[in-house]
Amino acid sequence: MPIYEYYCKVCESKFEVIQKISEQPIKKCEKCKKVGKVVKLLSAPGFRLKGSGWYETDFKVKNKKNLHEKDKQNSQKEVKEKNEK
Repeated sequence: MPIYEYYCKVCESKFEVIQKISEQPIKKCEKCKKVGKVVKLLSAPGFRLKGSGWYETDFKVKNKKNLHEKDKQNSQKEVKEKNEK
C-alpha cells in the first residue's frame, strides 16, 4: 500500500498515512483532530530497485554497460552519415 503525505492548515503539521489507493483522502488531522482542514500533498514516490530480477543482476550480457546509450550513439552516427551525403 502507498504512503500518502498530508498537511494540516490549522496546526501546520505534516503526517504520513498508509492507505489503499481506493480509500478516500483523510479529512481529520492526526495531531490537532480538526476536521476539514487537511490536504493531501503531492510527493515523489520512494522505492529501491534491489534484489534479483533486475537488469543489472539478471539480464545484463557480459560487459555491455547500457544498451540504450549504444543505440542512441548508432542512430546519431547514421544521421551524421546521411547529412554528409
